Amino acid sequence: MKIYVASSWRNTLQPGVVGALRDDGHEVYDFRNPAPGDSGFQWSDVDPEWEKWDAEGFVAALSHPIPEAAFSKDMAALDDADVVVLVLPCGASAHLELGYAVGQGKTTAILLTESGRSELMYKMVDEICVDLQDLRDWLLDNPPVLWTCRVCGCTNDDCSQCIEKTGEPCHWVEPDLCSACVDQVGGDP
Repeated sequence: MKIYVASSWRNTLQPGVVGALRDDGHEVYDFRNPAPGDSGFQWSDVDPEWEKWDAEGFVAALSHPIPEAAFSKDMAALDDADVVVLVLPCGASAHLELGYAVGQGKTTAILLTESGRSELMYKMVDEICVDLQDLRDWLLDNPPVLWTCRVCGCTNDDCSQCIEKTGEPCHWVEPDLCSACVDQVGGDP
């Protein structure tokens, strides 16, 4: 199973979660080490003074080649994942990754190992686990659901034909209808 672990650079649990899931035989994307020789994206690679940016400086930095490449790499891994696991505590980027995964119909979980803020929208995910073993057991017992488009036959595991057709990955409008085919269905999807 391909798993995308969304978390924070400051989260000390993240490396152990990645390691444990790999020990269980999963293919796990690690944003800290996304590829051999790649130690992940840091804003300080763009500008050592990045913490002093104002809003305009931040927006301008998003177009710099380093964050552009990192974003593309992370999004490709996110699109390729069967499951997305949010490891708390973490910030806005990891929560956006989880929200994207929910919207894509991916299997999702949150690892909540300590009490924190209560968040109502966490109800969107498939599972909330309170310790690493709970997460490992849940992943073994709950393989991701495979959605298949009734029009083109793409799945939430492989939308390569939609990418060829539209130039971008599809998303799910219904469990049996992808966004690339919604216009081909008469009336309401």
